[in-house]
Amino acid sequence: MEHKGHRSPATCDSLDEETLFMVSQTFKALSDPTRIRILYLLSQKECAVSEIAEELGLLQSTVSHQLRFLKNLRLVKFRRAGTTLYYSHDDDHVMDLLREAIHHACHD
Repeated sequence: MEHKGHRSPATCDSLDEETLFMVSQTFKALSDPTRIRILYLLSQKECAVSEIAEELGLLQSTVSHQLRFLKNLRLVKFRRAGTTLYYSHDDDHVMDLLREAIHHACHD
């Protein structure tokens, strides 16, 4: 899924400052166990903050803080239904990275 403002792979032949920054931010997002758990859950299904908190045994404030971080990087998105926000993952490329890293960690 390509986001507005993202360059196509053909234009990413060099590691300019913007590309380096985005890559480092993506790995920063994936370097935190709580964010990994949230992203993994959102790769399975769409959830409200309260559902994420309950399923992962986290405080809602912790979940909200991490979702804000992930949303700023465009790794998660939300839709509003009444007063409830439902979150889902928003970048298939990053989800592929996450799945590959999990597979790598589980591989003997």
